[in-house]
Amino acid sequence: MAAVGRLRRLLIRPELGAVVGAIVVFSFFATQSEVFRSPSGIANWLDPAATLGIMAVAVALLMIGGEFDLSAGVLTGTSGLVLVTLAAKYGVNVWVAMLIGLAVALAIGFFNGLVVTRTRLPSFIVTLGTFLMLQGINLGVTKLLTGTVQVSGLGKASGYESARAVFGGSVGESSFRVAILWWLLITAVATFVLMRTRAGNWIFAVGGNDQAARAVGVPAARTKIALFMTTAGAAWLVGSMSALRYTSVQANIGIGQEFIYIIAAVIGGCLLTGGYGSAIGASIGAVIFGMADKGIVFLGWDADWFKFFLGAMLLLATLANRLVRRYAEEVKH
Repeated sequence: MAAVGRLRRLLIRPELGAVVGAIVVFSFFATQSEVFRSPSGIANWLDPAATLGIMAVAVALLMIGGEFDLSAGVLTGTSGLVLVTLAAKYGVNVWVAMLIGLAVALAIGFFNGLVVTRTRLPSFIVTLGTFLMLQGINLGVTKLLTGTVQVSGLGKASGYESARAVFGGSVGESSFRVAILWWLLITAVATFVLMRTRAGNWIFAVGGNDQAARAVGVPAARTKIALFMTTAGAAWLVGSMSALRYTSVQANIGIGQEFIYIIAAVIGGCLLTGGYGSAIGASIGAVIFGMADKGIVFLGWDADWFKFFLGAMLLLATLANRLVRRYAEEVKH
């Protein structure tokens, strides 16, 4: 085995491009706006980064495992709708409603994983079908129960205040949201699992070469099902956070966000082909998203430019990831 220096180990890290990008984006907006670099400004752009980061980390794990989940965005809405409907309309305690919502989300994740592993259909197609079904269910059931496309009234439900303090409130008297702490915890746990556990080796193995992984005894099917359920669990957490924060849920919430999750993971170093990436990189990709999202507002620019920025970052990140991956393979040889 050839010795690899510390600098080379740093250069082949998948999140390197995201770190450089985050420094550049922060430096640009911080020099243009005092509000952006103030404590309140930082709290402002960390807020969307936190919920996006939770989902981006889960999606990154799934992408490293070689799969996609296009239903992740709409599932956040489904989870929120289950919570608010049960608690506000039927009087179920918020904590119990959250557990029921978690069970529903995990069942959907299990369904996605089972269909993908049993049929060998592309996860893109399977989860696209789930996306469309959930979109229809969210809209149809919400209209049937309320006559509108919104469910509200969660703030009056039993157990709301305690649940909001844990999942939707702020840290003490500060303007920083509790979601940031959840985001950091999930990133740390996901990084530990990827880098220090057998399950992490399995994730990289099934994403790199599914058939080879099966040949050496890796439980590929179970690993992929677990990854789909992890993404569903993250969607439940984000959906519950949103519902507890705003006390209401729109039937169309979360639609289109699945692409933002994938973009954040790609910016963070994940390859679309699987087998390569990191949880930390996905979180940094979410930070870049949050800084750009709020930074453009702080500077008074037209918000339409954000989409241009997001597309440019995706292309640059994909190119950087490919170069880093190629360099990493040369170092191995």
